[in-house]
Formats: sequence, structure tokens, C-alpha cells
Amino acid sequence: MAVTIILDAGHGGYDNGASYAGRKEKDDALKVTLAVGQKLEDAGYHVLYTRTTDRYDSPLEKAQIANRSGADYFISFHRNSGIAPNTYHGTQALVYEANTEAARLGESINDELVRFGFQDLGLDERPGLVVLRRTKMPAVLMELGFINHDGDNQLFDQRFDEMVDAIVTGVERALPLNPPAKQYGVQVGLYRYESNARYQMEELQEQGYDAMVRYEEPYYAVVVGREATLEGAAELQSQLRQDGYDTLIVSL
Repeated sequence: MAVTIILDAGHGGYDNGASYAGRKEKDDALKVTLAVGQKLEDAGYHVLYTRTTDRYDSPLEKAQIANRSGADYFISFHRNSGIAPNTYHGTQALVYEANTEAARLGESINDELVRFGFQDLGLDERPGLVVLRRTKMPAVLMELGFINHDGDNQLFDQRFDEMVDAIVTGVERALPLNPPAKQYGVQVGLYRYESNARYQMEELQEQGYDAMVRYEEPYYAVVVGREATLEGAAELQSQLRQDGYDTLIVSL
């Protein structure tokens, strides 16, 4: 079954986003969103969009559109802006929280954009952003250079196709269309409230475990590990039980 990705072109309609010398963030965001979407479709992904025209939806409405779509992943494209022109430059991935599936996707895209030519501004947690906080699937917001930096704009305009290819490569590396048939993890908690699940995830991470939170409506599951075999999952389960956790092996 194909991976379904919903792409979001930041801003739109009366909301221009950042602007510089007549250039509008909403236009750059839509241009790259449509180009990336076409390349991903050509590669075999199922692609949806929050907008394909110059239309405004609030950040909450964008998150709701994504949630209703049933997509597996959400990627939003934006341009950054500095206080003064030609001061800051580079690419950055924004996520709700580090050490998550969303962060892995964001880092993969960002790494490819750095190889393409952008300055690396890394991964940053932005839990206050509605499109990251209110989406039910792993969500990433990509800042594709600074709209008020001439060098970043030159990369964006003159090497646009290469930039799009870099983004698509980042997605393909993180979300291969032909992943292993099955992976296993060990569930150690199931919570109705996300805050409780994240508290346990952080506790596990402090103990050195590779833990994550998965939303399985209406609950938040805390899962440790990504094992290729049941035997590997059973060994991890035994270790977790020795540390006092109630466990259940689950398919990922």
C-alpha cells in the first residue's frame, strides 16, 4: 500500500506570509509544493494537498484538512525571514518534538537540502505551531531558505529543480516505498492523554531506550524499538520487563 503524504503550501490568499522586494512567501510555498508533489506522485507515493491555488485556510483548518484526509505524513513548506535583509540564511526543519518519526523525516529532508547547497540550521522543536501540534500524523514544517536573503533566493530560483529533487530524495530516504515487510516494537504504555504518554517516553529515553509516541485513536501508545524480527523484540521485551515495565509486542 502506497505511503500517503499530504503537502501544505504555507499561507495563501490574503495571508502573504513573509515578503521581500515584491516576492511573497505564499507564492514560493505553492510553487515548491506542487513541484514536490508531482515528483512524489511520479515516484509512486499517494499525494494530497491542503491547497493547490491561492487560497487561505487558517493553520487549524490546515491541520483539520490533514486529519480528515487520512494521510500518513504531513509536510508544510515555508520560507524563513530575518530581521534585516541578507543577515540570516539556510534551511531548517521544524517539528513538534525531537526524537520522533516526524523528526526523522525532517532531518532527512534537511540533510538533502544541505547537500544541495543551503546552510544547515538543523532541526528545531516548535510545539506552539498549530500545524505541528494539531495534526494527528507525523508533521514537519520545512523552512526553505530565507526569503530576504539574495543567496537563498538565487538557490531557490536558479536551481529550483535540483532543490525539489533534494526534498524528494529526503522523503524517499525516510519513507521508502518498499520498507521491510514488518517491524516490531514493544508497547509499554497506552494513554488517553498525550502529555502522560510523552512523560513516559522521556523517562524511557533517559534510560537509553529508543522510545516514541504513536497515536492510535483514541489513545497514545508508548512504543520502544524497531526490531526486524520477533526474536529481537522478545529480547527487548525481556529487558524492559526486568526494568519493571508491563509490555506487549506490537507490529509497527
